[in-house]
This record gives sequence, structure tokens and C-alpha cells, in this order.
Amino acid sequence: MVTATLRPSTVLVNETVILHNVAHALARLDAGTELFAVVKADAYGHGLLRVARVAEKAGATGFCVAVLDEALALRQAHFTQPILVLGLIEPQYAPVAAANHISVPVASAAWLEAALPLLTSEKLPPLAIHLAIDTGMGRIGFQTIAQMQDALAVIGKQPECFDVAGIFTHFSTADEKDTAYFEMQARRFNAFTAALPKRPRYVHVSNSATSLWHAACNGNMIRFGVAMYGLNPSGHAIPEVPYALEPALSLVSQIVFCKQVHQGDAISYGATYRASGDEFIGTVPMGYADGWLRRMQGFHVLIDGQFCEIVGRVCMDQFMVRMPKAYPAGTPVVLVGQSGDQSISLQDVADYSDTIHYEIACSLAARLPRQSVAPIE
Repeated sequence: MVTATLRPSTVLVNETVILHNVAHALARLDAGTELFAVVKADAYGHGLLRVARVAEKAGATGFCVAVLDEALALRQAHFTQPILVLGLIEPQYAPVAAANHISVPVASAAWLEAALPLLTSEKLPPLAIHLAIDTGMGRIGFQTIAQMQDALAVIGKQPECFDVAGIFTHFSTADEKDTAYFEMQARRFNAFTAALPKRPRYVHVSNSATSLWHAACNGNMIRFGVAMYGLNPSGHAIPEVPYALEPALSLVSQIVFCKQVHQGDAISYGATYRASGDEFIGTVPMGYADGWLRRMQGFHVLIDGQFCEIVGRVCMDQFMVRMPKAYPAGTPVVLVGQSGDQSISLQDVADYSDTIHYEIACSLAARLPRQSVAPIE
């Protein structure tokens, strides 16, 4: 997708805030516990390489991504730290991962058997693998100790091809107050690790939520994701956090057109909004193709420190707002962030959209340019 740099709609990313969020997390870790920065999905919409550079500066010792292509992008940008792909890759790409020193998860003996002949056919370093354990997330991973042992038996046939670098699981309720299911998953994971003939370098279970509220489970590495961007993993469920989470992302635009409409005049597709009297309507050059979704009708933006309602349906590339007075073209519009004494958070947008802030951040399209504010040295 073409990035629209000649349009005033922009995602602003505060690098100093990301640096501080990582520093706060590192300060709470036990000695010997590492932090891998989770930069998947273009760093949750904040920009992959930008966030990786800031996280490295803050003290992150590795990275987690979702797909192999993201890991390769980091390698191509000369990041040398350990990288773990969190999603399963096709066995045919195992040589690519090995050649680039990228760790991948393994969830079945069958995957290892399929990858093995490809790894032996070339002169490659051992493929670093992390054993994925399904303790209750129901996504990927070994469900029984016997399944894990079958996989270890495959590795034992040609141990020079594989390096068992880690073992991990993912908690499905770490961001909820009721800890019963979390504790069950923790017990299951402990049983798997106890069954290993040798403890690998990385034993990890902690995403952002676990690191915030269940730090005793951290193992020797945390996967620091949404909290790095200053967002509470639980939304509103657990408002208490051990340190202040500073949101790093703002979303801004400008008024490009202002007009006065009169009682009964309709706005946008379907004529779903009609003016109740004389009103000033401003047009903002952003729409659902940018990730500002159609369901945002009826929400608000900030103009001159005042909340202004989005009226009519959000279009693909534009939407309209009702303003208290006529504002000229070029007037700043804040969709996420602060204007005067008022603010709109990603959580506010998510609440209105009946979703989570992760989805809002990740939905912001590549057409929106990302610009650093408060850049680090």
C-alpha cells in the first residue's frame, strides 16, 4: 500500500515513552531474566524497525514476532539479537530460519520429521526451536507430555540439526482477576518442564499481563508486548498496575473543508445523519481504508480542545464532524491523543467500537505515515 505522506493524517509515535515503558519493566525483573520485545504486526501499528531500535536501546535482549517475514525484516535491518517467531512456520522454511539464526516454535513430532531432511541436505547451523506447550490456550502446542517426548525422540535421532533453545506456553486469562484458570495452566506447564531431560536456555510464559500481575511466573524471559506501547493488557478489568503505562501512539489529522449546513441537510452515505439546525461540518481526510472504521459514526474527535461528534457514516477516505463554529482548513484534529485539557485514548476508541485496543492499533493501515516524536538519540 502507498503511504500517504502528502496528506495531513499521521500516526505519531513517542519513542521516549516506549523507552520508559521498557525501562520500567526491566527494573522489576529478577537478575538473569531477559526481556524480549514483541514487535509483531508492525509493532502493534507503531512501526517495526522504529520500536525494535528503541527497545534495543532500552535494554531488550531479543525480539518476538508473529511470522518469519517479520524476523527476516529485522535481520535485514542488521538486528543481531535472538528472534523468536511465535507462530508456526511451514517445515519447508526451516532452512531459512536456521540460516538466519531465527528461533521457531515446534508443536508436533510430525513437524520435526518433515523439517529434518531439509536441514540435513544443506550445511546449516542447528535450527533453534522452542517447544510450544498448550496448557489451556487451545492454540498451538503439545497437549501431553507423551507428545513432547515423541518430539524429543525425533530430535535425538540427529541432535546436530536442532537446538532446543526454549520451552514456553501462553496464558489465556492472565489479564483477569479470577486466577483459577491461570493457576491451572501454570501447574500444567510446570509438569512439562519437570519432564524435560535438560532445561533449555529459555523457559518463558510471561506476556505483558503475566509480567505485570504474576511476576513470580516469569521464568527467565518475558515477552513484553502491549505494555511496551503503554496499554493496559486487561483494558478495564485490572486497573491497578505496578508502574505507570504511558501510551506511545497518537493519531492526528486536520480539517480540509468546512461548510455550514441547515436543518434537514444530510451527511454521508445513506443519509443516516440530518442536521437539527444550522451546523458547521468539517471534513477530515481519513476513513476506514486507514483503519478508522465505519462503526466510528457517533464517536468524537478533538478540535481546539473540544469534543466534536463524527456525523454520518465514515467513508473509505474521509469522515465528517460537527463543530461548534467554523474552523478553517488546516485546523488540527486529534483522533487519539490530547488537545487542550481533553484526551481520547485507544481504550476509549475500543470501548466505543466494542473491541480491544490491540485491534484498533493494529488496524491502522500502512497508508498512514508513522512519525517519531520525542525521538531517542
